[in-house]
Amino acid sequence: MIDIQLDNQTVRATAGGEVSLADYQALEEALLHGLQFEGTLNVLIDLRDMLGYSVDVAWEDIKFTRKHRYEFNRIAIVTTSQWMTWSALFSRLFIDADIEVFEDIASAEGWLASEAS
Repeated sequence: MIDIQLDNQTVRATAGGEVSLADYQALEEALLHGLQFEGTLNVLIDLRDMLGYSVDVAWEDIKFTRKHRYEFNRIAIVTTSQWMTWSALFSRLFIDADIEVFEDIASAEGWLASEAS
């Protein structure tokens, strides 16, 4: 499951449990909607409660980020998992955005807000 909120030019997504392809596609739709109506976006993804995802989700993520590689400003990923940290850093190969990994929401929110300063 993914809970998604769009606030101005920031999409906030919180993943919990097992993330399915349908969950990820809902996130893609929200991102595309935000891009259409807000322009370039910032993204905050909270993965602390995510238990896992399937290979089709990983493949869909690679395809989406390659197709939209220039449409995001900053991507903040919140996780305590070393595996997810490495995965997030690997994503830098496919997207032209600043990507940072944080262990808490407050730090991630602060980093996203600092862009406007």
